[in-house]
Amino acid sequence: MSSEHFKKIISHSKEYGFIFQSSEIYDGLSAVYDYAQNGVLLKNNLKEYWWKSMVHLHENIVGIDSSIFSHPTTWKASGHIDAFNDPLIDNKDSKKRYRADNLIEDYITKCESNILKEQKKQEKRFGEKFNKETFLKTNPKVLKIREHINQISLRFSNALKNDDLIELEKIIVDCEIVCPISGTKNWTDVKQFNLMFKTQLGATESSSKVLFLRPETAQGIFLNYLNVQKTARMKIPFGIAQIGKAFRNEIVARQFIFRMREFEQMEMQFFIKPGTQKDWYKYWKKTRLDWHLSLGIDKSFFRFHDHEKLAHYADAACDIEFNFPFGFKELEGIHSRTDFDLSNHEKYSNKQIKYFDPIENKKYIPYVLETSIGVDRMFLAVFSSSLVSEKIDDNSERVVLKLPKIIAPYKCAFLPLLKKDGLPEMAKEIKEKLKLKFSTTYDDKDAIGRRYRRQDAIGTPYCITVDHQTLDDNTITVRDRDSMRQERIKIETLEHFLNNSLDINNWLLKGG
Repeated sequence: MSSEHFKKIISHSKEYGFIFQSSEIYDGLSAVYDYAQNGVLLKNNLKEYWWKSMVHLHENIVGIDSSIFSHPTTWKASGHIDAFNDPLIDNKDSKKRYRADNLIEDYITKCESNILKEQKKQEKRFGEKFNKETFLKTNPKVLKIREHINQISLRFSNALKNDDLIELEKIIVDCEIVCPISGTKNWTDVKQFNLMFKTQLGATESSSKVLFLRPETAQGIFLNYLNVQKTARMKIPFGIAQIGKAFRNEIVARQFIFRMREFEQMEMQFFIKPGTQKDWYKYWKKTRLDWHLSLGIDKSFFRFHDHEKLAHYADAACDIEFNFPFGFKELEGIHSRTDFDLSNHEKYSNKQIKYFDPIENKKYIPYVLETSIGVDRMFLAVFSSSLVSEKIDDNSERVVLKLPKIIAPYKCAFLPLLKKDGLPEMAKEIKEKLKLKFSTTYDDKDAIGRRYRRQDAIGTPYCITVDHQTLDDNTITVRDRDSMRQERIKIETLEHFLNNSLDINNWLLKGG
């Protein structure tokens, strides 16, 4: 994927009603987006697939929906007030602010792309004789770039581990990284910036209390873990899942919906016996990758990335990274959080929240294994890997959104061949019988070919065409989005036909 593909994704998402810039009539609000009529359907389908696979398929996982506001001490206990910071640097000429770590990451990515350019150049020159493995191991230019990348990566890793802001600035200077806007290297010092949004609770300013919009959904689970455990009579190991909004005052929000100030998370906190975290960490790493692959997205889009700098609460952490149009970036995090959160909440609240283990007949604070995925990032991952442009038989081109069928906004579109002779009425009658079972749409405007293209562009898996033969023998034409193959079937078999490939439960039972 490329920057050109990324531009097409952003353009397509607006043109076909998936994502709009928030407050666009007022020239928009930076890094805030609205999900449009097709986007909200796709987003809800993703959330449903996650919820069913996480809660419905696991007898020891239940769900909650905690509030966005929490008592302010929550964020002191969680470490967010003291440690939830980004290293920021300003360019004095453009007056633009950047995350120092992002500038360095982008620089390393650029170096990696230079290796790829050299590789493609040699592939073109030598054709079938080209040996990629030998080239990467022996080419002097590639080896020099690789050595430079390794040196910078090591310095970068050490700087992050040690919270060394001076070294981060020095890396930027040594690598001669320029501001994308001004093109200059006139940088300020690197400083830390807390990402939480402040607000107030109370009728008057003098009596109000300072609160924070939650920067993550996990703490709402920790605050409720003992209530859930007791009322649901859960025994360790057990999990609590949640889907909800979170807010971060990202100074450098960028890359469309990848990094926003208001976003949605799908998180599950799994409470376990201390000492078992390594086994559960391995289990959830595999389980979560299997979930992504169950949607049918090619495995080459995914990779694991172990954290070099662990968060203050973790003893192990990794990301499932996805190959977005701008490179491999975090899609989902899997963290072994130890007992940091629960221990701190017990300490700051002065309330005992230990778990009583009836088997061992003792109390202890559970360890926690977390899986956390951004809904918006998952949306972008699915959307970007599904949008393709392809040649068809008549040498024309079609743009098609080859979404996994079970999460497509509409599962089938009903299209009367003509707007007369009772065909629209027949199409609507069939649609009416299926609309509660499947998400359906109807379209009778323009020629049938143009209507097919519109449905291709929004990712509708099947188009159901009603023609004059339908009136004679109760058969309809079903067109498959991906293959464009058309099949004639009886109306009474349509529900069974659709159910085989569109029922979310069938997908889940196969490996969700």
